[in-house]
Amino acid sequence: MDEWSRERIAARILAGDTLIIYHGHLLSIPQKWLEAHPGGELALLHFVGRDASAEIEANHLDHTLNLIPKYSIGRVQLTDGIWEPFLPPIATGWVRRIGPAGNRVWFKEATEALSNQDSHFCPSSSVLLVPNDPRAIQPSGPTLASLIPPPSTLSLKQQARHEQAWRELHKRVTAAGLYNTRYITGYGPELVRYTLLALLSIYFYSRSWFITSAVFLGLFWHQLVFSAHDLGHMGVTHNWTADRIIATIIADFIGGLSIGWWVQNHNVHHLVTNHPSHDPDIEHIPFFAITPAFLDSLWSSYYKRTMAFDWFSRIALSVQHKLFYIIMAFARFNLYVNSYTFLYQKSFDTKRARGGNWAWRLEIIGLLFFWTWFGRVLYGCGSWQMALAYLLVSHAVTSPLHIQIVLSHYSMPTGDLGPVESFPHRQMRTTTDVICDPSIEFIHGGLHLQVTHHLFPRLPRHNLRRASVLVKEFAEEQGLTYAEFGFVDGNREVLNTLKNVADQIKIMGKVAKDEAKEALDKKMAAKDAKNGFANGNGAYHPNSNGVLKKLT
Repeated sequence: MDEWSRERIAARILAGDTLIIYHGHLLSIPQKWLEAHPGGELALLHFVGRDASAEIEANHLDHTLNLIPKYSIGRVQLTDGIWEPFLPPIATGWVRRIGPAGNRVWFKEATEALSNQDSHFCPSSSVLLVPNDPRAIQPSGPTLASLIPPPSTLSLKQQARHEQAWRELHKRVTAAGLYNTRYITGYGPELVRYTLLALLSIYFYSRSWFITSAVFLGLFWHQLVFSAHDLGHMGVTHNWTADRIIATIIADFIGGLSIGWWVQNHNVHHLVTNHPSHDPDIEHIPFFAITPAFLDSLWSSYYKRTMAFDWFSRIALSVQHKLFYIIMAFARFNLYVNSYTFLYQKSFDTKRARGGNWAWRLEIIGLLFFWTWFGRVLYGCGSWQMALAYLLVSHAVTSPLHIQIVLSHYSMPTGDLGPVESFPHRQMRTTTDVICDPSIEFIHGGLHLQVTHHLFPRLPRHNLRRASVLVKEFAEEQGLTYAEFGFVDGNREVLNTLKNVADQIKIMGKVAKDEAKEALDKKMAAKDAKNGFANGNGAYHPNSNGVLKKLT
């Protein structure tokens, strides 16, 4: 089998090939599969020139892994059995687009900038993206220098040992049968709970107790989405088609949300967790910013837009810790926007990229069905005031779910330690558990155990607690931190994080105000001095601040 040198691989990447390393093999991903990848093309682009072995194993079923070798075009040259990673082009703002001649060419969608935040949350080695300067001449394509990552404080050998230890842990988890779905003991009680909540909502609606009905509908949505989450990770039937159909029924037909959008969004979140320029789950400008890095108006490689720190953002973010729960009460409406934007954009994709077209069509049918039945529910409230109240209450009741998810990431580091960082190291560094008594785990859907979930995304959530015991042993053996805190403490940590950024904005405003005042004073003093000399009204001298003062 052909052996590829680093120089040769770099040249092919610069020429536009999508090359990923998997267990020493060089995988060449064709454009058609890049577009059709069920997890979205960004999930692949973030690993160009990198060893994605752990990420691939964590997110794919065994029969899918068996198909991967067919994309191998040879072996790669390793150093002590380890691949020294390149920095993917997308990390420095480079993407491939259709050019004027109809062929794919490099396009610089954003400019890279080393972080100026040398801290635990955003180390100076982080590569952030900012909008292109429209006055600057854009290069024609990435260079070899752009593929070289910034210096890292991490040891490549140590990270390789972490990854090998994770692989052994993965074998233990599999051998323990923790990938087996608990249909009766796991989903059985949940099905009863779903049915009860739905029936209670229908019953109170029939009695014209509309607000009570709205509360139970919200609780029904809140609980049901946990199963949609499992299905999106292929963690129920372990068959992509079956899980996607069931997930579409739950998310689209019953919940009015796009499961296709959620899967692609969530996959990127799992792969580049807490990266300000790449993780959509922390990109909530203008309402939330969990790191001062967002105050630089970063570019989002997921949303393909500038997250502008404008006048509205300045006002909203300065009080974000005070508005946190109010905004989270309306978080579901943001999911609608993201869902429908995604489906609209997908309407222009190829049929294969939409899952053979049927998955996209099924989602559209599902959303039409949802707004038909839910619209009828709102109409039946009798007045627009009651319909509005029903709408807001049913959606606000789901807010604890959104709060729970952000607790596991908002207070954790947002810095990127570069492509040297191993899969387990990054997941444990950027994720935390919410401690919960087993008797009330159902409220959190089992997803309060986010550390274990991020290490094993396809693991059925009913088995996360058993797996977390093994993960804690792994963390202790590898010298890694297994972060966890209670629900109340978690909320306090998130609010503190939001307040710290808000305080930064206030300091920025005060400094800007002082600088503007000083500049105005100098300007006025200079003007007075000029007028004074011109009129012969005396002499002036500068004070300690450089401002001219009249001598009397």
